[in-house]
Amino acid sequence: MPFGRRITREKKTITAMMAIYCRDHHHTGHKRLCAECVSLLDYAHRRLDTCPFQEEKPACNLCEVHCYSAIMRERVRDVMRYAGPRMLWPHPILSLGHILDKLRPAPKLKARAQSDKKRR
Repeated sequence: MPFGRRITREKKTITAMMAIYCRDHHHTGHKRLCAECVSLLDYAHRRLDTCPFQEEKPACNLCEVHCYSAIMRERVRDVMRYAGPRMLWPHPILSLGHILDKLRPAPKLKARAQSDKKRR
C-alpha cells in the first residue's frame, strides 16, 4: 500500500530521531541501530502505517487516538525528548516539518469517519 508524503516524512523523522538516540545511548555506529532500537522503530513504522488519520494525522502527542501501547509510548517519548532538540542541525527540514505539525489542529476521529462515509 503506497503512503502519502506526510506518512513518509513521519517515518523519516522517527528514523532520524532513533539514529541519534541509539548512537548516543547505545554507542552504535553512525546510522546503525541496535536490536532494541530496530524493534522500536519497526513498531513506530507499523503504527504510522495503521494511523486512522493518515495524511491528516496530527502530531502523536496531540492525537485523541493512542495507537501505541503504554510501554512503547513511553519509550518513544524518551527517544523524542532526547533526539528532538538534537535534530535541528543535522535534519532542519524534518525538524521544521515536525514543529509545523504540532501547530496543526488535531482532527476528530468521529468527524473523519463521517467525512469518509460521505465520500462513498
